[in-house]
Amino acid sequence: MNGAESLVHSFLGAGVDVCFSNPGTSEMHFVAALDRVPGMRCILGLQENVVTGAADGYWRMAGKPAVTLLHCAPGLANGLANLHNAKRAKSGIVNCVGDHATYHRQYDAPLTGDTEGFARGVSAWVRTSQRAEDVGRDAMVAVQAARSSPGQIATMILPSDTCWNPGGVVAAPLPVPAVPQADPSAVRAAARVLREKSNVLLLLGGNMAISEAAQKQAQRIHAKTGVRLMAETSNSRFQRGQGRLQLERVPYPADQAIAALASVREIILVGSKAPIGFFAYPNKPSKHYPEDAGITVLTRPEQDAESALRALADELGCPAAVAMPDPGPKPSVERGPPTPEGLARTVAALMPEDAIIVDEAVSYGRGFFPHTYAAAPHEWLQITGGAIGCGLPLATGAAVGGGGRRVINLQADGSAMYTVQALWTQAREKLPITTIILSNRKYQILLGEYQGVGANPGRTALDMMDLGNPDIGWASLAKSLGVEAATATTLEQVGDLLAQSLTQSGPFLIELVI
Repeated sequence: MNGAESLVHSFLGAGVDVCFSNPGTSEMHFVAALDRVPGMRCILGLQENVVTGAADGYWRMAGKPAVTLLHCAPGLANGLANLHNAKRAKSGIVNCVGDHATYHRQYDAPLTGDTEGFARGVSAWVRTSQRAEDVGRDAMVAVQAARSSPGQIATMILPSDTCWNPGGVVAAPLPVPAVPQADPSAVRAAARVLREKSNVLLLLGGNMAISEAAQKQAQRIHAKTGVRLMAETSNSRFQRGQGRLQLERVPYPADQAIAALASVREIILVGSKAPIGFFAYPNKPSKHYPEDAGITVLTRPEQDAESALRALADELGCPAAVAMPDPGPKPSVERGPPTPEGLARTVAALMPEDAIIVDEAVSYGRGFFPHTYAAAPHEWLQITGGAIGCGLPLATGAAVGGGGRRVINLQADGSAMYTVQALWTQAREKLPITTIILSNRKYQILLGEYQGVGANPGRTALDMMDLGNPDIGWASLAKSLGVEAATATTLEQVGDLLAQSLTQSGPFLIELVI
């Protein structure tokens, strides 16, 4: 057995059975092993940022890591942006990065690079295997690291001779570390704040704090104390819709966030960070909450938020169970020219139960949440690290990890062009994804940021934010990559096309001209 064969056998034994890949010469023995050892689903991405973004989406829905297969330092570098998003989402991923043979590195061949250096910026664990005998064992340490709460990126670097040399040893899976529990003193401290202070905000962040089960515990606390409940601005996986809390998010724009938090005097953090600005702006504070507000940490991101919220509710003597607030009737399909609110209500009216919404709508989608509270139960995945180009790959991985559930990708057009190759993968894998391209033909968010920093855009600046010269033909582009597509200019058209797409088994793209 060679090192590559031991690697695949070890992964499969640990339950890692999906590989998103863009391989090169150094990885050919790994590719050959995937051919010889059955059981791994191999999914090709045509650019590495598609591969890493798909692995992020897969973790968010499947709750277990996929492996990525990347080619040397430049291949890893191509995937760094979506690994950055995955790190911020606290997604578990195992990267396998091929590299030059151990004896070849000394010659500084053209693809030689600082692979470990690139990996460290986005990884919690990095290791270069040195012998074929080490590969299986190193892989199991990587899987254990990736599955450590709340999820981490582990990168193992595989010199090609460690894969082709004989001597590979299949390694047994290592135990998954237990999720840390909250300190009882933190529970008591949070209870004291809720008993003694006013204008308290309970800020929920991370999968464990905004899961449906955690929301029920937060609602117990709200019913007893009246505490205000909010979620962080960006969330990796948010269970929403009927039967769930109608959670408001901390707004993205600085002025709106500062105004929303102006009355807060105490913040209890549940897997979250105290609200700060995405960027600095002249003459505006970096902290969006009042300077004199008290901060109490109930749980850190790696700790079990649901059990901590339950313990806090019990400490306060809250009712054992309380009804979730009624969001009212499901919205109806809207008609007329496109608006953010109308699109949100149309999607809410049509989305099937247990749909997965992938949101890279960026500026157009900031107001979507209030208009989708009454939708059927669904899950909402957001861009978490601000590196645009995650939506199409994220939807791809979420569809693979979602067990056949329909994915609806609300996608800004400028961001989509970063990783448009993902459409090809969706077509090849026949994935149940409806992409709605929000085609305003500009980097709208940058126009807002230009104002935010106090700059005065002229013709040159505006041209750098314009995507309309020439226009991108989204329907034609999608069809060229194997995805059926159509263009809509009204809400009734997008509603008809969305309903049509939901009856199909494969991908569909709608360009909504806004």
